[in-house]
Order: sequence, then structure tokens, then C-alpha cells
Amino acid sequence: MPDYGDLIILTNPKGKRYLRRLEEKQDIHGNDGIILASDIKDAEYGSELISSKNVPYRLKRVTLHDLLTGLKRQTQIIYPKDSAYLCMRLGVGNGKKVIEAGSGSGSLTLALSWFAGEKGIVYTYEAREEFYNVCKKNLAWAGLGHNVVQYNRDIAEGFEQTDADALFLDVRTPWEYLDKILAAVKPGGSFAFLVPTVDQINKLLTAMEQKDFDDIEVSEILIRKWKPVADRLRPDDRMIAHTGFLIFARHQKRSELWDSQKPLGTRERKQEAAKKERLEASESEVLSGDILSGE
Repeated sequence: MPDYGDLIILTNPKGKRYLRRLEEKQDIHGNDGIILASDIKDAEYGSELISSKNVPYRLKRVTLHDLLTGLKRQTQIIYPKDSAYLCMRLGVGNGKKVIEAGSGSGSLTLALSWFAGEKGIVYTYEAREEFYNVCKKNLAWAGLGHNVVQYNRDIAEGFEQTDADALFLDVRTPWEYLDKILAAVKPGGSFAFLVPTVDQINKLLTAMEQKDFDDIEVSEILIRKWKPVADRLRPDDRMIAHTGFLIFARHQKRSELWDSQKPLGTRERKQEAAKKERLEASESEVLSGDILSGE
């Protein structure tokens, strides 16, 4: 049974859904009548309550998915489909140290806090004060955040941590912060980035070629639900399609010996040749800049 202070969900046959915190003497009022808080407290999860207008409501437990989709938002949130894979790929778990930037409305912060457990720590950075405050309120609303340390600062100043296990970066120009994130995560640690456009991926991958990254993956996660009718099973009319591209990598020192022993087919040799040209062009630009600046 729920207790006062718990978040609960009530749904009616028409799909009306209440995600509320159960408070003593704070009854739920709506077009379907009133449901007494005392009746909710005495009910079992999975049971039905009848409103004052004889409308049945089913009492359900709140899941992490409910929290992520039900929080108050002032920014585009990271959807549960992406949050779940992010947490898995970053290895978020009890005792892990994870960095997030930026916090936004805190949807991923909630997920990271949930999976980091009692012994884990989540460090979340947000440059804008209004979003910092929204994230803080959402953590309190969800009953999470006991293992979260918030920073209201621009990551251009760098991170305070130097031994994190993983880091997630959700900023417009992630390629500008690669040196700073490498300094914050210990060797062998994991990275993840989220960007909405292909152009941003190209710039990020080009920048990562020159740094200590390995096991790079670019992914896009789509969800298509099916209508749950046994004798007329077919895809739903709508789906959650593109929400962003996810880029993953590990912190790994570069090695010429390693690169020299990688088996290369015709396609891979062309790719390596193009990569070498890009790196040489980049080094040439840096050298030219140093000469012009007199260094």
C-alpha cells in the first residue's frame, strides 16, 4: 500500500492519468469527481478505487519511466529509450562516479541517480541558473538526488573531478571540450555524447581522431510500438523516432604499434588514408597558426 509522501499513479478507463504525491487530506479532484486521499492510502497497488461520480480508477506504482516522462521541463528532455542505453553503455552502477553536462531539466540526472545507487555519485554541471534550479526541484520531486552533486558553472572552466568512471556530454559544440573531458575521466573510462544533427557528428568524430578515444560508436534508437490486439496485431500509427544521435567512446591512449597491426581491407585502407590526410591538414593549420602568432 502507498504511504503519505509517496508518488502514485491513478488511471481511468478513458486514459486519464494522474501522477501525484499522496498527501494527507489532499484529495484528488477532477471531472470524474473526488477520490479521497485516505482511500488511496488504504488501497493496494493494482486495485481499483471508485470516485464520487462512480468512475473507477486503478492505482499503480510509479516506475523510473514514469518519473522521466512526468517531470516538469523547461528544456528538451532525454527520452527513456536513450537514457536506458546511455546508462548501460556508460556502466552506471552502485559505487560508480559519473559526470553529466549539462543538466537541463534533469531527466537523465534522475536516471543516473537511480542507477548509481547508494554508493555511487553523479556530478551534474549546468551553466544556466534557471535550468540548474529546475533540475534541483525535479530531483526533490522524484525523491532522488541523494547521490547527486550539482554545479552551476560553465564546463569551459573545466571539471573538478579527475577520476570519474564515465562522462556524458550534452552540449551544442562537444568537440570544443574534448581535452577537458579526457582530464576528468580516468583511463579506460567511458564517454557518451548526444547531438541532434549529422553535421555535429562529423565535427565531433573529426576532433576525436586527434585525441585519446577508442571503441567509437554512433547510434540512433527508435521505438515503434504495436497495437496489443491479439487477432489484429499491427504497428501503431505513431512512433518515437529520431530524438538524437548517441556517440560512445572509451578513454584509451593512442598507439602507433596498435594501429600498425590492425588488419585493413581496401575500404579500411582508403579510410585510413583519408584520416591521415585530415590529421596532417589539422597539424598544418596548428603550425601555421603558431607561426603567425609568433610562438
